[in-house]
Amino acid sequence: MDKKQIRQEVRSKLNAISDIDYRERSFAIGKQLMQQPSIIEGKTIAVTISTKPEVDTIAIIEALWQQGKTVAVPKCHPKTREMTFYAIEGFFQLETVYMDLREPIPTITELIERDTIDAIIVPGIVFDKKGYRIGYGGGYYDRYLPGYQGTLLALAFSEQLAEHVPTEAHDVPVHTIITETGYIHCTANREEPMR
Repeated sequence: MDKKQIRQEVRSKLNAISDIDYRERSFAIGKQLMQQPSIIEGKTIAVTISTKPEVDTIAIIEALWQQGKTVAVPKCHPKTREMTFYAIEGFFQLETVYMDLREPIPTITELIERDTIDAIIVPGIVFDKKGYRIGYGGGYYDRYLPGYQGTLLALAFSEQLAEHVPTEAHDVPVHTIITETGYIHCTANREEPMR
């Protein structure tokens, strides 16, 4: 199966999750995320504004604010396929852009430099236990992550886990995947040492 077919298959599984199940499992994942050392110790956390059926990040962002963290959310630049992060202090600082994505309004938010981000929660549709992922096809994170020195985390429902995903030389795997049932320490599942 190619990436497109895998995406479609997993999307249909995610769309079958009931609203109650979705909320409960998102809550469980968020609770486990907040116990991660990189989140506890980190000052600036980067996270996307989720859209269903992705794991809900709204409650996670609120929890990060309550702990005094700086929350950085991405803004995509479709012409260049590049991405920048801006700190938001409230959801009023977001606007709805193409494909119903919610992104920061640059004029009322602060640009966050990559080397000041302690942990990035990397989105994806499918993940394997080594931390490799199939994203949404835009390639924004593929361009942003090379050279990043902080911790890479991913949030995933169990339906999003695969035995293996196709990889390319430029792919940057995440360190830890957090699911509703626990953590997957991906670095231990790869041959190469942790970056």
